[in-house]
Amino acid sequence: MQSEVKLATGALVSLAVATAALVVLPYLQVRDIQPPEGLKPYTSAELRGRDSYVANGCVYCHSQQPRDKNFAPDAERGWGRATVPADYVYDTPHLLGSMRTGPDLMNIGVRQPSQDWHLGHLYQPRAYVPGSIMPPYPYMFEVKGQAEAGEVVVKLPPGQGPEGKVVVAKPEALDLVQYLQSLKRNYPILPAEPQATAQ
Repeated sequence: MQSEVKLATGALVSLAVATAALVVLPYLQVRDIQPPEGLKPYTSAELRGRDSYVANGCVYCHSQQPRDKNFAPDAERGWGRATVPADYVYDTPHLLGSMRTGPDLMNIGVRQPSQDWHLGHLYQPRAYVPGSIMPPYPYMFEVKGQAEAGEVVVKLPPGQGPEGKVVVAKPEALDLVQYLQSLKRNYPILPAEPQATAQ
């Protein structure tokens, strides 16, 4: 009977220590984080695009968490600075991702700000990144003989579009691109260095 009590006590102590280290302490560290000055809340179009990002499984192949240079060469890959908890203030749930089948997208809005590039890349990824294994998303577009007023025509490289027709982006594609363009974490995360006083 005494060994069962020791076993149960040891299990409860282990659980309490693990809970304190993995849940309570991180919560205490990040509960009062304020958004950085350069971070803006998502617009309604960007939120719809974020939902599309999740629904289309982008999160399975792309992370949104560039790591520190001491842990990975993410900065050398051009993925931007390492993220900090404040970068995710408006993200619920957080889309950190765990796979890097494709590049990290946290700063894709800085690296690739062009709407035309994003739309074309969604329609035919290999036209922009030869050898890419990213699937195309043709259902986000409409192929027609002529675009109507107000429609956004996808500007594809020569030979990549349907002959004699135009590719028009549906609202779902435009929202997804707005979300991707909003992924810009290039604002400073540390306070500015104090100015040297003139002597």
